[in-house]
Amino acid sequence: MDAVMLVGGKGTRLRPLTMSAPKPMLPVAGVPVTAHMLARARDAGIDRVVLATSYKAEVFEEYFGDGSAFGLELAYVTETEPLGTGGAIRNVAGFLRSKPDGPVVIFNGDILSGLDIAALIDRHQTGGAAVTLHLTQVEDPRAFGVVPTDEAGRVTAFLEKTPDPPSNLINAGCYVFSRSVIDEIPAGRPVSVERETFPGLLAAGVAITAYADSTYWLDLGTPAAFVRGSCDLVQGRIASSALPGPVGEALVLGGATIAADAKLCGGATVGAGATVGAGATIDGAVLFDGSSIGDGAVVRDSVVGRDAVICDGVLLEGVVVGDGARIEPGNELRAGMRVFPGATLLAGCVRFSSDKA
Repeated sequence: MDAVMLVGGKGTRLRPLTMSAPKPMLPVAGVPVTAHMLARARDAGIDRVVLATSYKAEVFEEYFGDGSAFGLELAYVTETEPLGTGGAIRNVAGFLRSKPDGPVVIFNGDILSGLDIAALIDRHQTGGAAVTLHLTQVEDPRAFGVVPTDEAGRVTAFLEKTPDPPSNLINAGCYVFSRSVIDEIPAGRPVSVERETFPGLLAAGVAITAYADSTYWLDLGTPAAFVRGSCDLVQGRIASSALPGPVGEALVLGGATIAADAKLCGGATVGAGATVGAGATIDGAVLFDGSSIGDGAVVRDSVVGRDAVICDGVLLEGVVVGDGARIEPGNELRAGMRVFPGATLLAGCVRFSSDKA
């Protein structure tokens, strides 16, 4: 069975992390988001995946190769210009092996989900629909695409980011298409499945079914969500066979050096070759490979980029530090601050509290 993963987005909400890597290749609990997605696809019986790439497309094939090391066959298709969700799906049609009525699973590249993919496929095959959507419940659906359904589970409308949604069931970013539907999407131009393809199918009387569940679901599009997703994987709130170590309070990758009295907790990840100094605290944070945390520093609910240096006594809370940046002593960064790659914040430049002296 074929699947398509849409991994072409730039991930602008996660800048500066995505200045050096596309969002689906950022390490979540030690491996790229895409690795977790591919593992779930493989575990569901999917044996071939087409990656629809665009931004920094080369890094996907460099990491995953032909897929054999991951138990899959992989193909890569790169957009030369942005085509939207529907356009990206149509762009890979020539690489699919499915028959016209055969199922093709479509994954969005920025979702971490506990979805039972096999159950979604079964719902599609027994429901007699052209498309089957995974739906999930959220507390506040106003920022998402709401998908009302009838009593039989048939989709009745698509409402994109409406201020007064009639349901808290939203489009969760995973679909099963009958191959013939993909072939009918207009080629060579941008197409949105949410705003054009799905409403068009409904208007034509084509059946679209829903598969709603209450499993883990998280859009990784913001720094806070990115950190939360990584910590949830490390602590076992969502399972992934791609995890490079056992679940627990922290995940430490190979070659990392941790001082004996350093504290790692809250689902923290310490990347390969990273160092954590004496008395430092890493609480629910993600340290990329090669980063360095000084003595007595506190890094909480934050992301520290590759080869970044956090000097002695620095406090980071809810912060993103880009690759190769340096935060010198006496700085206290909080509340969503972002330090861009290669920048140096000199000693004592920023505080959110009065100077201790």
